[in-house]
Amino acid sequence: MELGYIVSGLLVGILVGLTGVGGGSLMTPLLVFLFNFSPAVAVGTDLLFAAITKAGGVVVHHGTHGSVDWKIVRQLATGSLPAALLTILLLRHLDQSDKDISGIITFTLGIALILTSLAVIVRAYLKRNAPPITEANNIGRFGHRQPVITIAVGAVLGAMVTLSSVGAGALGTVALFFLYPRLPALKVVGTDLAHAIPLTALAGAGHWTMGNVDFTLLATLLIGSLPGIWIGSHLSARIPDRILRPVLASILLLIGLKFVTN
Repeated sequence: MELGYIVSGLLVGILVGLTGVGGGSLMTPLLVFLFNFSPAVAVGTDLLFAAITKAGGVVVHHGTHGSVDWKIVRQLATGSLPAALLTILLLRHLDQSDKDISGIITFTLGIALILTSLAVIVRAYLKRNAPPITEANNIGRFGHRQPVITIAVGAVLGAMVTLSSVGAGALGTVALFFLYPRLPALKVVGTDLAHAIPLTALAGAGHWTMGNVDFTLLATLLIGSLPGIWIGSHLSARIPDRILRPVLASILLLIGLKFVTN
């Protein structure tokens, strides 16, 4: 079974390297449906998995490319981290009250996967149809209201990621493309990665306190995923994006519908 976890981590890592879509939208359903982990354990383990795997990406983006907008990261985190903490407190309260939280997590996971499938398609559209930059909007779409709206979007992401482990990657980048249509794509990726690390780490730590993290599983997934991301990144130039993204979006949509209708 541990070999199966390593192979799964490898395959997910390759897909992440190929598409840029976060591992949560791929890894969590795999753990639930293929390996029969409870949704809570799958989400908790995947959150810490995401925090570790994304850390290396931020080192490259910040140190090598200088492609992290820390002002936007702070605004997103101002909304997302309190929302993540409140969500964990709510889950702990429900768990201690003997309420079944697996149904809440499963339904939220399904909704997040459906939104992610749409985000995979919409992302390219937003990049192509970004409005012209003006003195009024600078790189932001909403002018003087930009900080407040960015904080609000961060809060939504914080709650969704904590409940489902999905959204820190695909939904986060789409949100940034929408909020900051003239932010260079490299900075969108770097900024989203930098924001995702504290969010997934805090949410993962919260799930850990609830007993929802399997550290043996986490270690074996990392053994496979780290080389997988490297392989996928090198293969990405050889597979047409116009083929890969619709296929991935369709798979995520079908998995999301299965979670919602369970």
